[in-house]
Order: sequence, then C-alpha cells, then structure tokens
Amino acid sequence: KRGMQLNRKQLLKNLINIHYLRNDTVFERSSFRVRGDVIEIYLAYEDVGIRIELFGNEIDQIMRFHPLTGEILKEMDTEFIYPGKHFVTDQATINKVTGDIRLEMIHRLEELRSRDKLLEAQRLEQRTNFDLEMMMEVGYCSGIENYSRYFSGRKPGERPYTLIDFFPDDFITVIDESHVSLPQIQAMYNGDRSRKEVLVEHGFRLPSALDNRPMKINEFHAKQNQVIHVSATPADRELEMANGIVVEQVIRPTGLLDPLVEVRKSHGQIDDLIGEIRERIERNERTLVTTLTKRMSEDLSEYLRGVNLRVRYLHSEVATLERVQILRDLRLGEFDVLVGINLLREGLDLPEVSLVAVIDADKQGFLRSRSSLMQTAGRAARHINGQVILYGDKVSDAMEYLINESSRRRKIQEDYNKKHGIKPETVYKSTDQIMGTTTVADSKHDEEDPDKYKSRRGDDFSKIDKKLALDMMREEMLESADSLDFERAAKLRDEIALIENELLNVF
Repeated sequence: KRGMQLNRKQLLKNLINIHYLRNDTVFERSSFRVRGDVIEIYLAYEDVGIRIELFGNEIDQIMRFHPLTGEILKEMDTEFIYPGKHFVTDQATINKVTGDIRLEMIHRLEELRSRDKLLEAQRLEQRTNFDLEMMMEVGYCSGIENYSRYFSGRKPGERPYTLIDFFPDDFITVIDESHVSLPQIQAMYNGDRSRKEVLVEHGFRLPSALDNRPMKINEFHAKQNQVIHVSATPADRELEMANGIVVEQVIRPTGLLDPLVEVRKSHGQIDDLIGEIRERIERNERTLVTTLTKRMSEDLSEYLRGVNLRVRYLHSEVATLERVQILRDLRLGEFDVLVGINLLREGLDLPEVSLVAVIDADKQGFLRSRSSLMQTAGRAARHINGQVILYGDKVSDAMEYLINESSRRRKIQEDYNKKHGIKPETVYKSTDQIMGTTTVADSKHDEEDPDKYKSRRGDDFSKIDKKLALDMMREEMLESADSLDFERAAKLRDEIALIENELLNVF
C-alpha cells in the first residue's frame, strides 16, 4: 500500500517466500529485479509488471507497467501480489512435514533392507533426502504432490481433497456419456494405484505417495448431491442408481427420425455396399463403414479406392489432429466414404452422413455389443434419409435390440411429428460454418530441424547468451502452444530443460 512502512530487505525476503526469483538480468514471469530503491516484479498470473519505489523505509509509488516496453499503464494506491507458484507453505508447517517424512523414510528403509532390497533402499534414501533439502531451502521440490498427505494433514488412506469440496451443498452433477464416463472414473483410481505401487516397490517413492491419488468410485458417489446421467445407451449401473427415474429424449427439434435398420447377408456384402455408396454419392451424401479390425479397415479402404470411390480410413493410430481434419474433409465433400473401427461411435455429429454400414454385425463382442451398435447407428440419425445396414448371416441379440429399439423410437417420433405437423429436415451447415467449428484441424506441424535446438547448447555459448536464448525459446514455446502446435512446443520445452540443467551445472 502506498505510504506503508516497509523495510526493503524484508520486502525482498517476502517475495522470495512466495516463490518469486530475483533475476536482475532477464525479466520474466515469477521474477523480480532490484535497482537501488526501485523493485520491479513480473507477476506470475498477469502479463504486467509492478514497480515499487521506496523512499527510505516508506513505499513512495506503486505503478503497473508493460514488461517489454516499460510503458507506465497505471498508478496504484494498493496492489496485491499473489504467489508465484501454487504451493506456498509457511516454514513451521514445512518443518513439521519434513520431520514426518523423514520418520516414514527411516521405517521404509528398514523394511527394504530387511528384504535385501539394498539398491531400492539407496535409491529411496537419496531421492527423499534430496526432496527434503529442497523443501527446507526453497519451500518445494519436484514431485511435491507425492507428499500431499502430510501437507494436507490427511490420515493414511483418507480421501484426497478435490474441487468438489468447494461446491455448495445443493450442486448438481451432469455426467455426459455416462456409460463411458463412470467406468473411467473407476479406472482413474485403479490405474493410478497400479503405477504408484511399482514406484513404491522399486524405491522411487515412499508408501505415502499412494495417497496422492484420484477419488475411488464410492468416494466420488458419496460426495455427489444430485446427478443426471446423460447417455443414449445407459449401462445397468446408471439405471440401478436412477431407481427407475429415466427420462427419454426421443424427440428431436428438427423432427428427424431414427434411421431405418436393415439386415443383409454377408455374402456379396462388398458389392452390395459399393452399390449403396454410389447411390449416396449421386445424392451428395456421405457414408460411414465400420469394421472389426484395423487391417480390415485399411484393406477395405484400398479395395473401395480401387473401384474409383473417394475413401479414407480412421483408427487409433491416426493422430488426433489428423482425425479432426479427416472428419472435416468428409463433411466438406473432399471424399465420400469413411471407414473406421471404434472411432465412429459417440460424439460425432455428422449431418451429411445418411448411411452407416456395419460389417460383421453378427460377431458378438465389445465392438458389436448393444451399446456399440446403438451408438454407431446414431451417426446416421442426423440425416432425413438415415439408414443403417447390418451385414451378417444371423441376427444377434444386439442386432435384434437395435432393430426393435429403433422401430419403437421411430413410431414415437412419427406420431409426434404427425400430431404437431412437423416436417423432418436435415440441418445442413455452410462451408464457412463447418470450417469455423473445426479450426483445430488448421493447426500445422512445422518440420523443425532438431539440430536447430541443439545449437543453443554447449560450451560455445556464454551464460548470458544461454539465458537470452532461454527467454526467446520460452516465448516461442508459448506461441507454439497458443497456435496448437504442441509437438514443437514440447521440443522447445525439452530443450529449455537441457539448457537450464547446463546453467545449474555451471555452479
């Protein structure tokens, strides 16, 4: 606050205590520099600098300025400076926590040595002592979250604190695609536990690291107030939790009906499929074909390409951004047929698709289960001419369920449309609208020469040159991340870490 009595030395100490670093050479985020009685702070959470001018032990002026140009933006009477990092702990807590961690380490080392695991014991002792020294000196260490049980005062095995603890008592949770989301919530804990147990067993972490974890599924449910599960194919678990309270959203605002479902023999299925595809091409409509294996999707794509059809394939090995590009090209009419496996399920809104063909629909299993077939068939529900063709030599339980459910829903939709005079219509989007909703596909991966980054390392660069290079590289990294070029940003991040290590080794 302006006019406040404050010792310069104490101010600098306070800044260091909240994890701001003094750097009189390079002015960067979470740092400050000192020039006589002028202290300039680059905030961690805003792209702005704070200039504090002292007159003796009194704050004379507080100003906000542009970190690059130095232009004064505003004079302030009061300024709050928040910590430079997320974890800020007082020294008394750190002293207590480090004592508890050291005690656990001693017990764990005794246990490992009694089992003749000397290498693991040495590794754990070295790692933990290094972390403890870092905590005592700078207030944090790399991987400090693995000691979160001590910092948060929890007992062994106790539920971790999450954002849900900050919600009011009357909050409501909406779980989208709950048939997928709920199993993932359960898998989060199991996957994390499995990975951490390996780290603990091999001496990389103390057993208390196991308590730095996601919530268990029962803990998650216990914290919920009211829940809405949203799914076209709810699992038995959701239906059981709903206690019979199920609301069906069968009617679409556009009046569109669920697609017609037809079963055809697998004999001659490819020739039959080609004929159906050509019909759709004449009407400027698109087709999705789902197969059972990656090899099958590639082979089918090659065959269809051989009969002069514009076709692409989609599977898990196709990069995420490339998938978005492929789906956008399908909608824009760059090609007419998309062949895939399990990526043609929930969440794909493709109004231009009027036909979904399912190869080997009678093969019971994960990819041909009730929910899989229902979700796959739903990709044709955005078009007025929507149709699903199931190729198979018998009608499986899942196929029968899809046929019956689709017929039931169509009857409800037809009756509603007739009663209210609604004429079904497909919602087509213009090229500009499609381009606007898929801008992530525009992200380009520049072919960077890896040696370009390596040239900034080595003995040929002075300490100052390296620091200047680091500043430039950090800006490049942020620009790359902003333009969604994450591959280049990751390369820069790794190179920054190597140069920072070189600078540390100088000392």
